Amino acid sequence: MGRKSVAVLDIRSTELAVIIGERGVNNTFALKASATESYSGYNEHEFYDAKGLADAIYSAVSAVEQMCGERIRELYIGVPGVFCKVEPKEQSISFPKKRKIGQKEIDSLFASGNEMQEDYRFIRATSMIFITSDSRRVIDPTGLYSDLLSGYLSYFYCSRYFADLMEEIFNETKIVLRFLPAQYAMASYLIPSETRDEYAIFLDVGFLSSTLLILLGNGVLIQNTEMVGRLQIAVRLAEKFDLPYDAAVALVSKANLYVKPSSGNMEFIHQGVSYEIDANELAETVKDGLDELCEKIGGLLEECSGRNLECKPVYVTGEGLYEIRGALEHVGKRLSRVCEQLAPDLPYYNKPSMSSPIALIDMACEDHRKVGILYRILYGFGGY
Repeated sequence: MGRKSVAVLDIRSTELAVIIGERGVNNTFALKASATESYSGYNEHEFYDAKGLADAIYSAVSAVEQMCGERIRELYIGVPGVFCKVEPKEQSISFPKKRKIGQKEIDSLFASGNEMQEDYRFIRATSMIFITSDSRRVIDPTGLYSDLLSGYLSYFYCSRYFADLMEEIFNETKIVLRFLPAQYAMASYLIPSETRDEYAIFLDVGFLSSTLLILLGNGVLIQNTEMVGRLQIAVRLAEKFDLPYDAAVALVSKANLYVKPSSGNMEFIHQGVSYEIDANELAETVKDGLDELCEKIGGLLEECSGRNLECKPVYVTGEGLYEIRGALEHVGKRLSRVCEQLAPDLPYYNKPSMSSPIALIDMACEDHRKVGILYRILYGFGGY
């Protein structure tokens, strides 16, 4: 396994995956090993079953280590939106005289706004826009001369509950943990930088929760997570058609929101059991569940009014709407916006459900590259 490889832990609503991969040629990725495990999920504050989560993580880590024949020594963990918050800040630093702006000055600007928080741990800072003393607004000020550097910055924090739990799970290992904001990783990977130079709206719809981001430049102005997703649709179906929970979950993807009112019944077979389902009632019930999502997201977008977002499309990814025919169009109508589905532009991985793991590998590879030789000199030559 080469030193360019990274290991990531992708924690979604009810599944987690450990993946080892690296960047290939032409912006592709080579996934060397992966293992996926189910677990019980989380609510707004905590995981439902911390021990079950730990067991699932141990199983996935063990599986990929066996596939590769080597131990993982550094693991990048994607922090789900419910355990991650973003604080936008405007920061400024001045210099005695004009100087050439480099990484040292940029790092000082970021450090000036990084504050300790009781219930959260700082994990990352990014920039929306930089401003120099001559009022130039730039995405990257490197190489410019100025006696003042200002910036609209985004500070990402992981809940201490999440970070402490991960460290407790890996306490008896020698694995170094690094935390990545999962939804930001997806948004910055899937949405081109030129699109993000002006405001961009990103929506990750999962199984238990959905996260909305308002992006600007390389930063995030707003991030908000709501506990609504594919699960709520499945619950409605279980109640409507008197189905077992697992059957209702499977039925979600069978819905066709383009169905005509006179379509009649359809046969749905799950685990050898046949069900007669009214196709029109199925579509209407799914729409009701999507409307719950739209109500939450629409409320968040209304809070952002005045930022020239009215004509912006909503870029959607995640497993929540995937495979529901007509879901994207229905959400677009309810939000009065164009909705565009995003997925990795990669062979074999071009599904919305793959957005999270691929984006985390991309961000982990970039962080791993930046740390490079300096980290190895300071902390030793571990890794793969």
